[in-house]
Amino acid sequence: MKKSKNDILQGTLTLLVLRTLEAHGACHGYGLCGHIQAASTDLLRVEEGSLYPALHRMEQDGWLRSSWALSEKGRRAKFYELTKRGLAQLEAEKKSWDRLTTGVALVLRPVE
Repeated sequence: MKKSKNDILQGTLTLLVLRTLEAHGACHGYGLCGHIQAASTDLLRVEEGSLYPALHRMEQDGWLRSSWALSEKGRRAKFYELTKRGLAQLEAEKKSWDRLTTGVALVLRPVE
C-alpha cells in the first residue's frame, strides 16, 4: 500500500501549528502551510482541508486568537497567534511527542 506524504501528520497537526506560531508569530493559514512545508524541507505538506478545522478547534479551545488583517499580498486574511494557554498546550504536546517517539524507537531497536 502506497503512503502519501500527509500520513505522517495524523495526530501531529496541533503540535506543528502551535510550534510554527511560536517560532514565527502571527500567521494566516496559507502562511502556516508554507512555514511547515519549508521547515520540513518539503517532507510535510498540510492540506487546507485539515488545517482550517484544526485552527477553528484550537481557537475554540483558547489556544489561539485570530484577527483579520491584510496579507503580504494585500488580501484580507485571518491571522492566528498563540495565547498563553496555547503555549502551555504546546509544551504538553512536545512532552507527548517525546514519549511517543521514545516508545517507537524502543520498539524499532534491534532485538538482542
